[in-house]
Amino acid sequence: MSGTTVERIVGEGRRFIMTHGYNGFSYADIAGAVGIRKASIHHHFAGKNDLVVAVVEQSRAVIRMQVASLAQAEPDAVAQLRAYAAYWERCIADDSAPFCVAAILAAELPSLPDDVAFAVRAHFTELSDWLARILAVGARQGSVSLIGTPEEEADAFMSAIYGAMLSARAFGDPARFVSITETLLARVVPLR
Repeated sequence: MSGTTVERIVGEGRRFIMTHGYNGFSYADIAGAVGIRKASIHHHFAGKNDLVVAVVEQSRAVIRMQVASLAQAEPDAVAQLRAYAAYWERCIADDSAPFCVAAILAAELPSLPDDVAFAVRAHFTELSDWLARILAVGARQGSVSLIGTPEEEADAFMSAIYGAMLSARAFGDPARFVSITETLLARVVPLR
């Protein structure tokens, strides 16, 4: 296997969260998948919550990096919204990330340890703030039509993206994600 032990543990943690949720896997599952002893996992992550926080934080770091590069490459708000939807479209189509890890964990929020819940909420806060900034820019550019405030519209946009993920998963049909997100984008991008 390539990658460091920590990278492999975090990768398997991500895979197990996406397929089984927080409460559906143990360190024994990770140890078996990585081919190490449970003690080796505990050496790097004292508890399961530490591993799951690392998975969420890694996802947040990737999103931050993508958002920064997208902002440099494309100042147009609509293009950034489309790129965000296209990212998830690719992940769902190639099954590399058929669902956002934070979204899966959010469904289990009442049963999560406080530090995991904090990381999950921070993900959604950060994503909502970014979307609100993009929508506000789009409104100023005249390329986006808002009914509510940028913050309200960001929450609605984010909810629709995550709902589209859920629908694609429930029906086993990645094309549903595309159909839903295109409908969503058509609602915020005025006809020219």
